[in-house]
Amino acid sequence: MSWIIGALCALFVSVAAYWKGSLSLSGMVAALVMGTVYYGAGNMFWFGILLLFFITSSVFSKLRGERKLELEKSYAKSGRRDWMQVFANGGLGMLACIGNFIWPHPAWEYFFVGSMAAVTADTWATEWGGLSKKAPRSVITWERVPAGTSGGVSLLGSLAALAGAIMIGGAAWILLKWTGSSVATSLFLWKWVIIGGVSGIVGAFADSFLGGTLQSMNRCVVCGKSVEVSTHCDRDTVHERGLAWLNNDMVNLISSLATGCIAWALGMIWI
Repeated sequence: MSWIIGALCALFVSVAAYWKGSLSLSGMVAALVMGTVYYGAGNMFWFGILLLFFITSSVFSKLRGERKLELEKSYAKSGRRDWMQVFANGGLGMLACIGNFIWPHPAWEYFFVGSMAAVTADTWATEWGGLSKKAPRSVITWERVPAGTSGGVSLLGSLAALAGAIMIGGAAWILLKWTGSSVATSLFLWKWVIIGGVSGIVGAFADSFLGGTLQSMNRCVVCGKSVEVSTHCDRDTVHERGLAWLNNDMVNLISSLATGCIAWALGMIWI
């Protein structure tokens, strides 16, 4: 029955997101599969965290200023997510959910919260940072860089990242309480907030660090801007730096993997 409920809930959310323009067709299918697994193999704790990330990120992606609309032309990811972006953000969590289904252990839940805190922090930082009136600073050199530069961080974006990560940690405690998990009662709320906050902010800055060093970046042959996309100003871009295979989705995946492990370590220490 839980698999049927999960499929119906996931179908409703994914179709609504597709209709609202938050997901592409492939993204809708991926979200349907993912949501079904999260609820079927897990429960409301797993599905609720995923839903919280997706809804808040989708809402914030609609905060369109003229500045933000221009910046999105340089980003590989946009408000309309495809299947690769869906799995890059929630794929590790889905594997943790399946792992917990096969071999129940608190470590899976800690890892899940850490990975979701990281992708939430990164997404919130991108959405809110794009509205900042001040130019960001390079996480490598700390010098001012043009808005939209990969590896750039801003105060507004960093505060948003921390807020998103803390939200995931607090929501984890509430949902674990709701589902009757013994993990929630073994850790106080403030410990879950720390797990989420630390994991999220580390993940966001790790994402920026990789973005400013190893991530594949292209240069527009028309305006000369450094961008993530393969086309800009209606022309194909040329590779500028970084590892060709390390795109934005891979950076998200690596960052969330690392922060999932950090959350797991914090959680196991506090048991």
